[in-house]
Amino acid sequence: MHNGRTTLNKFIIEEQRRAEGATGEFSALLNDLVTACKSIALSVAKGGLAGVLGDAGARNIQGEEQKKLDVISNEILLEANEWGGNLAALASEEMDLPHPIPTQYPRGEYLLLFDPLDGSSNIDVNISVGPIFSVLRCPPGASGSDERAFLQPGTAQVAAGFAVYGPTTVLVLTVGDGVHAFTLDRETYTFVRTHADIRIPEDTQEFAINVSNMRRWEPPVKRYIDECLAGKEGPRGKDFNMRWVASMVADVYRILSRGGIFMYPRDAKNKDGRLRLMYEANPMSFIVEQAGGAATDGKTRILELQPHKLHQRVAVILGSKNEVERVTSYHAA
Repeated sequence: MHNGRTTLNKFIIEEQRRAEGATGEFSALLNDLVTACKSIALSVAKGGLAGVLGDAGARNIQGEEQKKLDVISNEILLEANEWGGNLAALASEEMDLPHPIPTQYPRGEYLLLFDPLDGSSNIDVNISVGPIFSVLRCPPGASGSDERAFLQPGTAQVAAGFAVYGPTTVLVLTVGDGVHAFTLDRETYTFVRTHADIRIPEDTQEFAINVSNMRRWEPPVKRYIDECLAGKEGPRGKDFNMRWVASMVADVYRILSRGGIFMYPRDAKNKDGRLRLMYEANPMSFIVEQAGGAATDGKTRILELQPHKLHQRVAVILGSKNEVERVTSYHAA
């Protein structure tokens, strides 16, 4: 049916069999996440037909206007994952506080963090969006409602992934042993592996950054972009192309597909950075590093940052290893 390709369900089971002492709890959690990603895909695909476009009329903890699909996606992820007995608690970019497992359900050993629909400002104009998720182990004795249980560095992640809803629906996943991408077969509604052991080229001629913020950039970032824009006549000796979707799942998927560098640096307006460490930077950095790329905040490897609050913001520079290292070296100069 799938020309001998591995389904996501088979991939998860095979990974479970390779893990010594595996109980199946982690596999069940991943399957619940897959179910949620499929459900969100259906809601996104219906769009205006289902009346789910536009603002929800409320703001989230970040002070950002929520879209209707932000709220719907958040509810789908909560409902798909709170009952299975695999989680101790959940945390969402759209919620102020951690969401403990309801008392009528068993409590598991994992923590789930997610951005329910990254790039949601693009929903109404039909540009690719998708959820991002990160899985941690719950520290022994920690309360599921205690924010401190989630404040672990990115190196502690046991899985991370994202889905991108574009011309095809693709789910990208790492469990710490490489990166794989699975495409949704719309006839069988099954995710099938179409990209195995993804590797990001170390060099690139593409960069992604919001140039409208140029006037606020720090000198190292402006230096790097100026060199790229100078092209063959400049110090880099080659032409660069700029790509900016304003949807991190789309920008990172492009980097996984053909290389590139994605930058959302700190600037005069966002002195700590713009993206969320726990919901965006950590899972995406884990994925990128597992694919042979690099990720820093301009100075420090993102996965080594110690979180101090659940909705902490951070600068993000990730993608092709040699380009990320170049920008980082400019910050150190």
